[in-house]
Amino acid sequence: MGFQRSPSSKQKVKPISKENNDENGGDHSINARTTSDPTDSVTSDANYNSWMTEHPSALGSFDKMMKAAKGKKIAVFLDYDGTLSPIVDDPDRAFMSDEMRAAVREVAKFFPTAIISGRSREKVKEFVELSNVYYAGSHGMDIQAPPRPVKACEGKYHTLVPGKKGNEVLFQPAKKFLPAIQEIIKELEEETKKIQGARIEDNRFCISVHFRQVREEDYNMLQEKVKAVLRNYPDFDLSEGKKVMEIRPSIEWDKGHALEYLLDTLGLSNPNDVLPLYIGDDRTDEDAFKVIKGRGQGYPIIVSSTPKETKASYSLNDPSEVLIFLLRLSRWRKSSSSSKQLAQIWDIGY
Repeated sequence: MGFQRSPSSKQKVKPISKENNDENGGDHSINARTTSDPTDSVTSDANYNSWMTEHPSALGSFDKMMKAAKGKKIAVFLDYDGTLSPIVDDPDRAFMSDEMRAAVREVAKFFPTAIISGRSREKVKEFVELSNVYYAGSHGMDIQAPPRPVKACEGKYHTLVPGKKGNEVLFQPAKKFLPAIQEIIKELEEETKKIQGARIEDNRFCISVHFRQVREEDYNMLQEKVKAVLRNYPDFDLSEGKKVMEIRPSIEWDKGHALEYLLDTLGLSNPNDVLPLYIGDDRTDEDAFKVIKGRGQGYPIIVSSTPKETKASYSLNDPSEVLIFLLRLSRWRKSSSSSKQLAQIWDIGY
């Protein structure tokens, strides 16, 4: 298979620890950096200030970013959980606000806009409820996009489906893994049913094992049960995000590949006049940040209130700042004399 990933690239999950609670969905407010020890507080603030120097606020840098974007085409890519919606205890209740939905709808009037999520494509569509954006679910392994000339190596992964404006294409490079995914889900549900708070989510081409509501002392047991199930499925990788373990087919496909695929599909593959703007908060978004960095043009933006290793160039504190940024982006385009012309180019209705 053309997308098969080499075994050496498999990621290993590390046991939960006090040090990584913030990254895995703990208190992400700035106040969370404050500790009872004044020395720790000063050190923490110094680390945060240093991190912000390397990853300045996208709000504070907005004018500079847009000045560099003049005369170029912007394409917007957005993660969902932790970016458009807050991280919540119940993943089925990760609703975006009406204000955020309106902001995304407005941005999509002026720029090609896609949601790239680890959720199933259908699930994220239910949350977002917008028809003027493109959706990529399962970390980019399930993409609905406009039709385009099909490359020979990709043909068997495409399915033509009816869309709002004619036919659209489903691109699903992990189709052959669907039977095994359903087997894994059944085994995980059986093995974890006695662990209070553990939840198995079927994301179609990948699986999420949520442990936000699992007691800390039960985490290692949960992790071992998940690993034990996967020992019988060597074609799957295990990684960890915010209070969630992710199980994905071992193929060379991630959010970075999904970003490249969508840019190509939308006729925006030329790095000289296209600026992809990607906002995300999770480790899986780093693959997209890396692609943008490699292009030499674009804005990778991490959503985080705490310092973390990232390839992003800019940062936003939380979804409330994402909302402000999106509102400013659409206002900036509205103020441009070419806004209506651009909307016509992308054939996106008001």
